[in-house]
Amino acid sequence: MELLNVYQNNYLIVFVFLCLGILLPVVALFAARLLRPPYKPIESKYTTYESGIEPFHDSRVQFNVRYYVFALMFVIFDVETVFLYPWAVAYEKLGIFALVEMLIFVVMLLIGLIYAWKKKVLKWI
Repeated sequence: MELLNVYQNNYLIVFVFLCLGILLPVVALFAARLLRPPYKPIESKYTTYESGIEPFHDSRVQFNVRYYVFALMFVIFDVETVFLYPWAVAYEKLGIFALVEMLIFVVMLLIGLIYAWKKKVLKWI
């Protein structure tokens, strides 16, 4: 019976933090809306540039797709380092099972890197 109470207590703590995580931003946004002065923008606020200069061509600029793919590759390997640092710090406590899991993770990322290399995603020119 005590074990059931421990589990319920753990879930209760998670539920309280979830409620606080939702309630706190909602209350802060509501309080900010109540406390701010009324917003009445003047006509120049509706223009593209507040300086009053009229745009003379389309402001949209086309980017090369390589930037996007390169950024995705960066994010993937940046997330890898986020996972590797805590593992490296706690390596002695985790044991051989965690080593095997991390090796599988790194091998999967290396397979993805080799695939990207073969598809010439990393070639800039």
